[in-house]
Amino acid sequence: MKRLIGLGLLLAGLLYPFAVHFGMAHFAPWQFGLLLGGLWLARALSEPRRPGGHWMAVAAIAFCALLALFNSPQLLRWYPVLISAFMLGLFGLSLKFGPPVAERLARLREPELPAVAIHYTRQVTKVWSLFFLANGLVAAALTLWAPLSWWTLYNGLIAYGLMGLLFAIEWLIRQRVRGRS
Repeated sequence: MKRLIGLGLLLAGLLYPFAVHFGMAHFAPWQFGLLLGGLWLARALSEPRRPGGHWMAVAAIAFCALLALFNSPQLLRWYPVLISAFMLGLFGLSLKFGPPVAERLARLREPELPAVAIHYTRQVTKVWSLFFLANGLVAAALTLWAPLSWWTLYNGLIAYGLMGLLFAIEWLIRQRVRGRS
């Protein structure tokens, strides 16, 4: 069930800009808020207790409650900004309170990382933190000043393309770094 909820949130996140763009003619903003809030609540209830593990769910549920309460089409457009802020917080705080997110992921495949790999994963986490900061700022600017079609294009396609490009570049660099060590 936990995986199904996670998949639901992932799909909701990926399809959200298109759902907002095309769904506004058929659904009210409060309905988006209830659906998203329900997914986040299910995630919070299905995950094991971890220190600080529910802060994203609580913030997302609060956002969804505001969306349901105010029923604002403009508020709908802030969800990608919120997700970027979550990711920035996750990656950025891991740099301060460690280990960095990229190191945690690397240790899943290779539990004993050499010092050069630990330094590299720290740099990768910094790059992703900067990406999520920039992505959140662009999403916020589009929310405030751009037409819905531009917002949808960026948040539904361009942002994911940029993430894929960053993944690919990082993978290529990682291969070169591994070759040198």
